[in-house]
Amino acid sequence: MAPRTNLTGFDPQKLAAASGSPANDPWARREAWRYSGPFTRFNRFRRMFPGLGIATVAFGAYLAYDFATAQEEHHH
Repeated sequence: MAPRTNLTGFDPQKLAAASGSPANDPWARREAWRYSGPFTRFNRFRRMFPGLGIATVAFGAYLAYDFATAQEEHHH
């Protein structure tokens, strides 16, 4: 049996070959700010927890103080 002819004339393989990636991305300039300066991946991650460093140091100091000043109480 012979292959059927396409009545619409649309060829998906030709469309896929022609579409490809555009030579000039019109949105590239508008996307560039997301990946530079204060918006890099590291800076965005660091700013998610703004007081984490200070809180960790303060909690460590509290634990050290508590360990140094705790009295041993053995009640039975």
